[in-house]
Order: sequence, then C-alpha cells, then structure tokens
Amino acid sequence: MKSPESGADFPTPPERDLPPGRHPRLKEHLLNEIRQENGDTVPRAKGRAWLRPSLVAGAVAAAVAAGLVVAQPFGGESAQAGPPSKETVRMLEQIADAAKRQRSVPKDIDDDQFVYIKSKVSFRADGKQQSLHDREIWLSVDGKHTELLHEPANDNANTWMPPEGKPVESDTDYRNLQKLPTDPVNMLDWLNRVAKEETDGKPFVLLGDMVMESLMPPEQAAAMYLAATRIPGVELVDDAVDAAGRHGVAIAWEDDDGTRAELIFDKRTRRYMGERTVMTEDQPHAEKGEVTSSSAVVELEVVDKAGERP
Repeated sequence: MKSPESGADFPTPPERDLPPGRHPRLKEHLLNEIRQENGDTVPRAKGRAWLRPSLVAGAVAAAVAAGLVVAQPFGGESAQAGPPSKETVRMLEQIADAAKRQRSVPKDIDDDQFVYIKSKVSFRADGKQQSLHDREIWLSVDGKHTELLHEPANDNANTWMPPEGKPVESDTDYRNLQKLPTDPVNMLDWLNRVAKEETDGKPFVLLGDMVMESLMPPEQAAAMYLAATRIPGVELVDDAVDAAGRHGVAIAWEDDDGTRAELIFDKRTRRYMGERTVMTEDQPHAEKGEVTSSSAVVELEVVDKAGERP
C-alpha cells in the first residue's frame, strides 16, 4: 500500500476566471473558492459543479453557501437542435453495448471501499491554460466516508473531503449510481428532469458530469448512452484527442455559449477515455478551435482505503 503523506494547511487559491463553457468542472475546484482560510479539510460537495458562463464566482459561492440551485428553462437554444444523425446513434449504441459488457467493475464492492481514479488534466485558470498534470481522487463507494483528493498542481495536496450536506440525485458515488434507471427511456426522463435543477436544463452536461470521474455500473452506463441518442444536438466527432494524447471518437454537444463538450471513447473498444471542451467561436479568453479543458482517465480501480494506490 502506498499512501500520500498527511497534508498541511492550504492557502486560499487565487481568483479564477469564469469563461464561457465549462470552467474547471470538478467539484473540488468550486469548493476551493468558498472554503475557509487555513482549513485542512474540504467538505465534499453533493452533486457536481460544471460552472456555467452565467455564474460568476461570487454568485456561485453564495448559492452554494445558501443551498440554492441556479437553473434555467430546459434546453435553451440547444432544444432547437436536430436529433442525432444515424451515424451518431450507431456509435452510441456501440458505446452502450461496450459499457454493458465491461468487466472492469468488480463484484461485491463494499460500502467502505473507495474508487481510485487517476487522470491527466488541463484546464484554463487565471486566464491561462494550466500545464498538463496528474490528478488522483479516492471516491467513497457509498458516499458516506471521507474522500481524498491529491492534485498538487491545483493546490490540493492530500486534501481530505468529509461528506457534508444531504444527498442529491446526481451524486456520483457508486451506490447512488446503482439507483439510476436501467431503461434508456426512463434514464432520459431522469436526465431531463434533474438537468432542469442542476445543469441549466442541459441534459448532455449532466450526462458528462455523471461519467467523467466515476465508476459507472454497467447497466446504468448503457442506459445513459442510449438515452443520449434522444438528446437534440448530440453529434459524432470522428477524431478527438484526450489529455493523455490518445486518439478516439467523441460524442459531442455544442452549447449556446460558444463551446463544444466532447466525451471521448476508444476507437476499438468503445470504452470511455476522457473529455475535452473545444471553443466553437472566438471569445476574449480563447480562440475558435482552442481546447480549454481536457482530461484522460489513466487508472480506475476499487481499493480498500483512501490514499491506497493499486
């Protein structure tokens, strides 16, 4: 067993830009903006935090502190987009089939175990693109045990995250994911309903939140990808590169804020590899075609303790 050394107090990180599109989506990045100075633990947020362009840092912090949810009418301009093409649907069906047949999910996972995920990540912060760096996180299987984040490049060296707040439907602990629908029609209804409350009425964003850093049960993963065949505007990108430099195919969705979210899958196995955000129009902080966030899952295992590496 290899365990990180105990972390010391962390300084409050500098203010970060909130460009259009998905700001550093990972929930701990939002928590860094609102945690108390000199705290050596970070309460684990319930749900995800892919920050939308309409939310400035102060408003997000205030909303989280007050327990509020910011939402917009379902769909926005994306609701006017057409259905996915036949090629996109076929690819999603293949991805769903691969997810359903995956054998990487161990049987008899215990509630007190942790899902260890190591990723390569890069995103825009302080107006600049961060260098590619490692991110390790230990996620509680049942969501009730203190989690651990190790991402020194982002001021999170051995940051403990005790559970806090009431559970929400979009929690990505394994036990909660097991409660999601296994039927694609019901899964689509779930995505649409929860997206109204949590992701500005954008179900594809919610889908990305659920799969980007989690261990998805096979039946629920398959249902989620099949549900995506009914989300307007979802499209196929023949070649996309994740943060580890691996080429894959992407299932993408263009937002009305000038960005395109891409979920990247292995071209051969159809397994999920990572995600990226690509600018679809020029913005003050980035040019059209620029990748402003990128991640790649390089290791995913179930371990017995937070801090244990496979």
